[in-house]
Amino acid sequence: MASQIPFPFIAQQPLPPARSAKIVIEHLTLVYSDGRESLRDISLTLPNRAVTVLFGPAGGGKSTLLRAINRLNDLTDVKRMQGHIWIDGLDILDPATDVIALRRRVGMVFARPVVLPMSVRQNVSYGLELAGQRDRRRLSEAVHRSLEAAALWDEVHDRLDQPAASLSGGQQQRLCLARVLALEPEVILLDEPTSGLDPISTEKVETSLHELKNRYTIVLVPHSIQQAARMADHAAFILDGELVEYAPGRELFVHPRHPRTEDYIEGRFG
Repeated sequence: MASQIPFPFIAQQPLPPARSAKIVIEHLTLVYSDGRESLRDISLTLPNRAVTVLFGPAGGGKSTLLRAINRLNDLTDVKRMQGHIWIDGLDILDPATDVIALRRRVGMVFARPVVLPMSVRQNVSYGLELAGQRDRRRLSEAVHRSLEAAALWDEVHDRLDQPAASLSGGQQQRLCLARVLALEPEVILLDEPTSGLDPISTEKVETSLHELKNRYTIVLVPHSIQQAARMADHAAFILDGELVEYAPGRELFVHPRHPRTEDYIEGRFG
């Protein structure tokens, strides 16, 4: 029997047309082995070359949804997952999907930066070398290009052979972003990437994302409602594993249609 959904989905404007969609999520439900139902019948259409923000209270399923988009939930204790996630027409939840190839197309940056125990240069080139790239000139170009795109080149261009662990926390987070960009993905997933950063570092990461959305599809779980409002081209409010409301970001944060969305944005709960 289908679950009762207490919060009906409301879209203020039609969802982005299919021709502009990069990711289409259809009736996605995920239940963990301990019985927790993290996602309940989620359907979303995420546009290409834009920032889509997933926001809501902690524990509501935002990170679970983000991880589902590049199959990281395969590594967790999931009892049941049903529905579809299409990326350019490919159902990535199909068991036949090449997960390694998928994760090259869909990169992810986590809340806490995890740098590799090697130099700044090697941190960026590592994925390319694993993929078989041996041309030193191309690797050097990729390092330069990726660090510039992550707004880090000017700060580390003369420190490329120093340990990555010597960088500040904000620099390490941007280095993790550069490592993802080096693989030239099509989609970038970010799970609270600025939660541990100071305001200046946060601003630099956000500025990078605003520029990167011209080339990539970005899905962001923000660390605050203020960041959600600043960053969202489109925004989805997720509460207790359910999609409550999805609309263009500016309109959703100014004129939310669902009372629960308005209560959360106004700080009445969460």
